[in-house]
Amino acid sequence: MTSHLRVTLVQVEIAWQAPATNRRALAAHFRGLMGHTDLIVLPEMFSTGFSMDAEGLAETMDGPTVGWMREEAAATGCVITGSLIVRDGEHCYNRLVWARPDGTLEHYDKRHLFRMANEQQHYAAGSRRLIVELKGWRLCPMICYDLRFPVWSRNWGDYDVLLYVANWPQRRAHAWSTLLRARAIENLAYVVGVNRIGKDGNGATYGGDSVALDFLGQPLSSEGGGDRVETAVLDFESLRKYRDAFPAHLDADRYEIVD
Repeated sequence: MTSHLRVTLVQVEIAWQAPATNRRALAAHFRGLMGHTDLIVLPEMFSTGFSMDAEGLAETMDGPTVGWMREEAAATGCVITGSLIVRDGEHCYNRLVWARPDGTLEHYDKRHLFRMANEQQHYAAGSRRLIVELKGWRLCPMICYDLRFPVWSRNWGDYDVLLYVANWPQRRAHAWSTLLRARAIENLAYVVGVNRIGKDGNGATYGGDSVALDFLGQPLSSEGGGDRVETAVLDFESLRKYRDAFPAHLDADRYEIVD
């Protein structure tokens, strides 16, 4: 494995329900990243904003946005991930897509749907976690509201990095920052949270506060608002040494998740 993993956080404003516009804007942010990062992380529903118009906006896995992710991953030589609205069979999902430079894909469907926006009325919930490997590192990607559920996020010794993509409103920014740190500390893992900025079509305002944290909850990147593309470097040896010196995971309670 590589001792360091370079993760690029893309904190941007998202044009409301305008996939082509957002794809063009994001592609401009990728310029110059080739050879300088291993993973580009985009916000939740990066192509549309957090819209409940699932029927009108859903694409398939063969659609233009996933195709664009494949092309950009190949062009930059790194993995690109973020969530979008996907129709799969009879259902629509808030789906995180993991696009590799070689064209292969993985995906994770949001487990916890945000009932305060009636997300559960428009999208089907996912039922499985995803663990992906990148340069020997194990990553567990999740989506926004999942952050509030530590049981689902628990590290069973199967990941080194916990990743959240989000459309998290500014009025709940304290919860976002606090919970990201809690997930890092309790799971003895790096945590990366990528949120959007600006205002969406429903009038919600987003302040960003994207951040990469180490296993002590200490920031490895800047925080705050504004249009920002920043790369954080994660160090595996530091993580290994801390887990060896403070093996709290060995005393974790065992349980199973029942639907």
